[in-house]
Amino acid sequence: MQSIRLGIVGLGSMGINHAQTVRDGKAPGLALAAVCDPDAKRLAIARQKFGDGVPVFDSTEAFFAAGCVDAVLIATPHYFHPPLAIEAFKHGLHVLIEKPAGVYTRQVREMNEAAAKSDRVFGIMYNQRIRPMHQALRQLIQSGDLGTIRRATWAITDWFRSQSYYDSGSWRATWAGEGGGVLINQCPHNIDLWQWFFGMPRRVRAFCAFGRLHDIEVEDDVTAVLEYADGMNGTFITSTGVSPGSNRLEINADHGKVVMENNKLTYYRTIVPVPEFSRTFKGGIGNPAHWICEIPSAEPDPAHAGIMKDWVRAIQEGQPLLAPGVEGIACVELINAMLMSTWTDGWVNLPVDEQRYLALLEERRGKSRFHDRQKGGGGSVVNMAGTF
Repeated sequence: MQSIRLGIVGLGSMGINHAQTVRDGKAPGLALAAVCDPDAKRLAIARQKFGDGVPVFDSTEAFFAAGCVDAVLIATPHYFHPPLAIEAFKHGLHVLIEKPAGVYTRQVREMNEAAAKSDRVFGIMYNQRIRPMHQALRQLIQSGDLGTIRRATWAITDWFRSQSYYDSGSWRATWAGEGGGVLINQCPHNIDLWQWFFGMPRRVRAFCAFGRLHDIEVEDDVTAVLEYADGMNGTFITSTGVSPGSNRLEINADHGKVVMENNKLTYYRTIVPVPEFSRTFKGGIGNPAHWICEIPSAEPDPAHAGIMKDWVRAIQEGQPLLAPGVEGIACVELINAMLMSTWTDGWVNLPVDEQRYLALLEERRGKSRFHDRQKGGGGSVVNMAGTF
């Protein structure tokens, strides 16, 4: 079967990594056919790495006009994911975007509408969905063996970043350049997994601290409560200013609890369901007996190459995607809800009022220190040096 000619837009660390993955043959069915970035230094690196056989473009207009690719992988800063994807659909290209899908739901919804009008395959680089441990946990939840889930608590405080990290690019940690902090940069995978595991809540109450632990204008510490229509409650905690950090997801349900931590998945399964024990136990203080079950998961982790392979199968064979691009809006909506809850000091119902959110974001974009950095020659928002 003929290889799909792939173009990559954005040659920061992720873009270069993805290009190398393709050139190394780790994503069969893809052939690196072109790269695009406005930065001359990064284009020079691409020429050195990939040779004269891979055309380089310093503008997306020239890239799309050349007609030398069948599909595009977009690895630019967040604000540019939707407009570039929409342009790609207009040119009849299949699209794979880096996370997050965008910064605010309106632009993501418009991207999804453009995807729906096309007949192209639209994926998002949610490579955490393909990790065997995450697949095993989702299967356990969907099997119903846990019974009704009462509570989920996820603390992800191992995203530590130093001040020098935030100072490394003019767009980083600014409302105008990045559109947020730990939620939109480090945590989209975690937030996507949350809704992939548990679905979407009916409302959110969040407490985001802006520049509490660093000299930045966006959030670097978050505690959010998610309330579900079926009575489940969730707590989502994250930070880039805690070290040593941890990453622990604990799920409490009728049949005990599940803990995901330190690359292990452990099911503490009660022999008698908790509600039944509570109703029938006559001893006053006591707990139901339980088994401790280590849930195995296959290795190794397919990582980014796994999502690329999945995307290729969808294009060539019509297989359903593990991470459809249209599902990226769920993560963005939860991020928007957490930020808006803090800005308005109250609960936010889902779906988010996208017009109100955008108005609140625009207030902060207008006052963003990114503009001062630009006046001082601090670089451009189109700086694509890294997306971590």
